[in-house]
Amino acid sequence: MRRLSQYKGRVIVYTGDGKGKTTAALGLALRAAGRGKKVAIIQFIKSPQRTYGEHIVCEKLSIEMHQMGAGFTWTKTPEEHRQALKNAWSLAKEKVLSGQYDLIVLDELNNALAIDRFSVDDIVSINDVIQLIQTRPPQLHLVITGRSAKKELIALADIVTEMKLVKHDYQEGICAMKGIEF
Repeated sequence: MRRLSQYKGRVIVYTGDGKGKTTAALGLALRAAGRGKKVAIIQFIKSPQRTYGEHIVCEKLSIEMHQMGAGFTWTKTPEEHRQALKNAWSLAKEKVLSGQYDLIVLDELNNALAIDRFSVDDIVSINDVIQLIQTRPPQLHLVITGRSAKKELIALADIVTEMKLVKHDYQEGICAMKGIEF
């Protein structure tokens, strides 16, 4: 029996309303890097103006990390968010098609595809994502995270995990803790 992982990179999707999608993707990135694999992470929403724990550790471990977004707070203008998304998508396509990586994480791409505050289809649509998946180098593992994964992406993926929030202390007004949630 052939082992699929020897012949084909997988498409892995972490979605759902629960916490932990980025954390799960970063765990895969750490495992791959620990085995000598070349890894890149492109964060579509997180802004480079803010320091996140994963950025610090990736830098220490020589994992390529790009924080390309304008932030989750949506305080920037729609055009600033659109430009950030355009830059992130351009970089994602470049990295995926380069053939230089074993694993690439497109963190919060699902969120970017589901933005309802302004139009993004002219920058990146689900059809663009599907085309990128289908034209990627065959050995490349691609991890896509974020809420609201499109049904077309779920159908195309090899592995889909839907995170479900069961209990979280922020529901009681407790603030997030640096190093635990961001």
